[in-house]
Amino acid sequence: MADIISNRPSRPQSARQTSPQSGPVIPSNGSGKIAKPSHGTEALPRFDLVAFAELFYFAYRDFTCDPDTILSQYGFGRAHHRVLHFVHRNPGLKVAELLDILKITKQSLARVLKQLIDEGFIIQRAGSEDRRERRLYVSAKGSRLTDKLTNIQVKRLEMALIDAGAGAEILTQKFLFAMIADEDRPSVEALLMGAGHHAARGGLGNSE
Repeated sequence: MADIISNRPSRPQSARQTSPQSGPVIPSNGSGKIAKPSHGTEALPRFDLVAFAELFYFAYRDFTCDPDTILSQYGFGRAHHRVLHFVHRNPGLKVAELLDILKITKQSLARVLKQLIDEGFIIQRAGSEDRRERRLYVSAKGSRLTDKLTNIQVKRLEMALIDAGAGAEILTQKFLFAMIADEDRPSVEALLMGAGHHAARGGLGNSE
């Protein structure tokens, strides 16, 4: 594993400023579309791939550890975090759309969503055109918690990208996008672009 992470550039004294509200900068191919990953012609040795898998586990462990500590103070877990994140980024998200994003059962989502609504972190409203629709928004309290969690994770991502050196943002975006199942990539791309649009408008529905 040492070969994978050797020769890292030193971290600059000050990191560039980012705005968690605006979300990640998604590299494009010049047409506004997310740049699609290109596949190399040579396969990596199995040893290197297993080492990458281990790095992925360790990176995810540290990416989630600080938010986990904060969430535990509310009796919440990572499922609550994911709901808060996607509703915050996509105000007015339908329950059915959230189910499709998270790919969990209705029962699992219902349990998490009920707790967030009961404790005032999520607001549920009927659709303006179809009253049977359930649309979700974060409350002001939910927005504050989500921002706190996002700020921690964005800072870790920013430091990692700076440490990785020039061009890391593009390569990391391509790698993560390539990890997504082929059939899900169009919906993920649309979700990311839509979330950026909502963030630019300042979001909706953040009321107590």
